[in-house]
Amino acid sequence: MTEQTQNTPACDPEELRTLFLFEQLTDAQLAELCRDGRIETIEPGPVYAEGDPATCFYVLMEGAVVLSKLSGGEDLVVNRTSQRGVYAGAWQAYLGDRVPQTYQGSMRVTERSRFFVLDAECFASIVREWFPMALHLLEGLFFGNQNTKQIVEQRERLLALGSLSAGLTHELNNPAAAAVRATSALRNRVAHMRQKLAMIAGGTLDRGSLAHLVGLQNEAVELVAKAPKLTAMEASDREDELGEWFEDKGIGDGWDLAPTFVSAGLDVPWLDRVSATVDDPALLEGAIRWLNYTVETELLMNEISDSTTRISTLVGAAKQYSQMDRAPYRTVDVRELLDSTLIMLGRQIGDDITVVKDYDPAVPPIPAYAAELNQVWTNLIDNAVQAMAATPEEKGVLTVRTSLDEDQVQIEICDTGPGVPQEIRSRIFEPFFTTKPVGEGTGLGLDISWRIVVNKHQGELRLVSEPGDTRFVVRLPVDPAIEEEP
Repeated sequence: MTEQTQNTPACDPEELRTLFLFEQLTDAQLAELCRDGRIETIEPGPVYAEGDPATCFYVLMEGAVVLSKLSGGEDLVVNRTSQRGVYAGAWQAYLGDRVPQTYQGSMRVTERSRFFVLDAECFASIVREWFPMALHLLEGLFFGNQNTKQIVEQRERLLALGSLSAGLTHELNNPAAAAVRATSALRNRVAHMRQKLAMIAGGTLDRGSLAHLVGLQNEAVELVAKAPKLTAMEASDREDELGEWFEDKGIGDGWDLAPTFVSAGLDVPWLDRVSATVDDPALLEGAIRWLNYTVETELLMNEISDSTTRISTLVGAAKQYSQMDRAPYRTVDVRELLDSTLIMLGRQIGDDITVVKDYDPAVPPIPAYAAELNQVWTNLIDNAVQAMAATPEEKGVLTVRTSLDEDQVQIEICDTGPGVPQEIRSRIFEPFFTTKPVGEGTGLGLDISWRIVVNKHQGELRLVSEPGDTRFVVRLPVDPAIEEEP
């Protein structure tokens, strides 16, 4: 951005001494500053913009400035001041090429203002020459914090990955074990069904009756798929009816057979048809048990199908969550990302929390870094679950909502926990700030989420909270001006 400047008379060392930044300098140092720097008067308007090459270090001598940072594509004012001596601009120049030498925010003046201005290279040289010890301390503080943050971030990601892996393993183990058990039982039922069929075929049953019995077998298989969902009371009543029917027909252990027939939707009138088909009472029990094995076989195959489908769904969710074999930056459906995250966090959410999905079908796919957005959903949902765990006497409700607001997609993660206290709301996105006990939280989850949403996606992340209704609101542009990372 072009800087609007107008030269003014030469720099006065004694005037510089009146600024708190320079009041402890020697006469020689002040004279050197005046030789290397300059006084500029800047008319109201922008001075520099965030992201531009950082070329100058500014110290306010007279006037008023406004400092701002980009948030959700808009300038967010972080400071307004007319205090003499405040500084801004290329203040990281002394760190050299180890950090991006760009302006970290934007500055504008609201009235005609005078500045003492140093070129970035000159400012860096003076700091290195005059304050070598302070420079080492500043470098250590800056890069030490940066390294600490990276290490803790990495550890937090590994812990989250470990937790997700343990949860996924647990979720996969249940349907896998069910499939193994059902397969073993199925093998046993098929063997018994073959034996009973051989006994029936070797009896006095004529060919027509046998064909009719096979037809009833096929009908039973079809009825299994259409079996109605019964309440416990309804199922118990029907089992009593079938148990009495078996007892009247002299079929032993009929009470053990009844639950299988009830689960398949078979009733007394249907069994009467079987009895009418088998004229020989001696063969009726064998026919009933053969049909029982048929129903059990179909139910076991359904269980195996459900179990393997569940495994496939979990694997698909894990693949979607990790964005395996997919481009980092691509067009995605945020609802699919949210669904995969909810599945991955299913064990952590547990049965005590009701999950409500309120998805707006009008929300379009958007270009995004999908894997990193999944990390945002993970952090926000995990925080919501932990917040509701603070009130175990109440059943929590986790609401995941999407909507379209003009040119932005809005995602809300809502919980019914106690809320975030007013006195700490302004700090929740600060690095290392946490309300969890020592050792249980790093305070980086929301900081990471904020940087992914705001810095990487030009979006917005904010908190709205009151007891019983806490919402983290993410807004993402439908058409962001983001350059894909190499």
